[in-house]
Amino acid sequence: QVQLVESGGGLVHRGGSLRLSCAASESIFGNHNMYLYRQRPGAPREWVGLITITGDEHLADPVKDRFTVSRDDAMNTFYLQMNSLEPEDSAIYLCNAREYTGAHSWWGQGTQVTVSA
Repeated sequence: QVQLVESGGGLVHRGGSLRLSCAASESIFGNHNMYLYRQRPGAPREWVGLITITGDEHLADPVKDRFTVSRDDAMNTFYLQMNSLEPEDSAIYLCNAREYTGAHSWWGQGTQVTVSA
């Protein structure tokens, strides 16, 4: 079973930056697409970003001009760099690894991001 451990959340002021990390317990990027979601209170889980097995990066429209995704294959770690943060970015951020056949899906525990006005 793959474990995903997230870190990097915290409290920042509007306009600030944070980098979230999602560390996998083993090498999975070769056959897992890596997704990031966020969960705000009372709202549906929202897709934020994705890096595919081939390294293609995709970001949701609300964040694509401010956030970037990357990964370090040697460290088995996936990153979300968040810049120009706004209060509406406050949420629990969760990473998700999905095996390309759909046979497996693993979730991190989530990390809280809070942006003050």
